[in-house]
Amino acid sequence: MGLQTDAGTDFVAAEADSRQGAAAAGQDGPATLIASLRQRLRQVRQHSVALIEPLQPEDLCLQGMADASPPKWHLGHTTWFFETFLLAPHLADWQGADQRWGYLFNSYYDAVGARHPRPQRGLLTRPPIEAVLAWRQRIDQGLEELLSQLERQPPGLAQPLLALLELGLQHEQQHQELLLMDLLDGFSRNPLEPAYLSGAEGPEAIYGAACQQRSGAGATGGDWQSFEGGLVEIGHGEGDPAFHFDNEAPRHRQWLERFEIATALVRNNDMEAFIADGGYQRPELWMSEGWATVQQRLWQAPRYWRGAGEFTLAGLQPRRPEAPVRHLSWFEADAFARWAGARLPSEAEWEHANRSEPLFQAFAGLWQWTSSPYRPYPGFSPASGAVGEYNGKFMSSQFVLRGSAYLTPAGHARLTYRNFFPPASRWMAAGLRLAR
Repeated sequence: MGLQTDAGTDFVAAEADSRQGAAAAGQDGPATLIASLRQRLRQVRQHSVALIEPLQPEDLCLQGMADASPPKWHLGHTTWFFETFLLAPHLADWQGADQRWGYLFNSYYDAVGARHPRPQRGLLTRPPIEAVLAWRQRIDQGLEELLSQLERQPPGLAQPLLALLELGLQHEQQHQELLLMDLLDGFSRNPLEPAYLSGAEGPEAIYGAACQQRSGAGATGGDWQSFEGGLVEIGHGEGDPAFHFDNEAPRHRQWLERFEIATALVRNNDMEAFIADGGYQRPELWMSEGWATVQQRLWQAPRYWRGAGEFTLAGLQPRRPEAPVRHLSWFEADAFARWAGARLPSEAEWEHANRSEPLFQAFAGLWQWTSSPYRPYPGFSPASGAVGEYNGKFMSSQFVLRGSAYLTPAGHARLTYRNFFPPASRWMAAGLRLAR
């Protein structure tokens, strides 16, 4: 196979325009970047497969709700991404998988074509997992070959494709986190309360270690950090060579009034006090849509609370009062903040507060809801073609979360990362930090 240069040109040009990693290629040089990408490619792709090792074959098609996807679908979709956007357009004579698989594993790329209905992904017992894993191996080999060919290409040709490969790896890391959160939702619906992985290597042990670093003040304590505000800059800087998604740019200025932000996340015992005070029965604490959601869905506690316990990826566990409360919707986070006499920080406040020195539990614990609707930054322009559908088309009816979670892959978090979900979603590893 040879490097294909006359197909997919619009996609590569759009990717270069979006500057998602191309700056890094220019600074380090293609040879250095290719060596780094080859190592990252192997690590990221192997990690996805390792995530399903604790599962039974029946678990691989588990889809507990329409918003979630089965583990096998995540493995197939991330593989489809590389074949569709890198190998098929840019590796000559590439023999792709059954064309019908594109219909199965496309997620939301309308420019690419039709797709299987999302709520029915759990019905895809075929192709079998052996075929999906074999496909992944063939894609990995193709990507290795593409990297070898790019080592012999002029930098101007190599850099955009290397940026696109980096985007694919970052995309796969997103799905590694989603796979675990989706699995937690699915297992939580089983009366047998199955565990994904317990012990020192399991996600719950990682979460416990992050929570035990020190005891935070929570909602009722006085542990706050003050900031004078003023004209501040947020977002990814144009000269920064590190990877970023397009929604993190451009860097721009915002005016902040003086504010305070809690130095730790709200804890389980704080949420217990909210519940004991009738928090889920007091409409004055809730946004109108949130109150309607509470009544419709009969919410009485965070998503995975069960009596004095909490359902986790290690199965049902005793709830730890001092641990940060997790699996909250934006509506719940906003209502709790109002009850506590505080509010949620804006994403500009969150980023400004963590820019010089991250606050305790800013990363590796829980994603943190902000008060900011998910909207484009001033000057944002989505790239043309399919890459423009990656983030830009979702900039409505959602709120921004900042930081990262215990399920976030190592090395994937950064200060400017903008996660986003609808305000009623609470299956994600989301908590809250207060501001005032």
